[in-house]
Amino acid sequence: MRGAVVVLAALTIACAACFSDRTAGPVTSLAACRVPVTVIDSMHYLVAIRDFLYSPDSLAVPQGATVSWLNCEDAGTEPHTATSDTAGVFDSSLLVSGGHYSHRFTGTGAFPYFCTEHTYMTGKIVVQ
Repeated sequence: MRGAVVVLAALTIACAACFSDRTAGPVTSLAACRVPVTVIDSMHYLVAIRDFLYSPDSLAVPQGATVSWLNCEDAGTEPHTATSDTAGVFDSSLLVSGGHYSHRFTGTGAFPYFCTEHTYMTGKIVVQ
């Protein structure tokens, strides 16, 4: 029972942390980074940034879904971005540890993205 309460609390924090477009500072808690969750609900998905990787690096979502990126790196690690390969589609700006960014995908297609600070970090959102 205690484990279920901890997981529920972490998911609640993840949901609350991901509904604004971006934050200037860290999220209240990085508990969401310790819970392996990709789907928050049927229209909200989470991509964790940790160990200089996007996790998952490829994600299929329905049209109209919101994807949130959460920087789960340890404090003091270089910041990251989630920046669309196509200029102007989405760009998180720099996300420090605990920072997050959300984008709603209204059109269908494949949306590859990368970190402007670490260009080897790549991912893709596929909107169906």
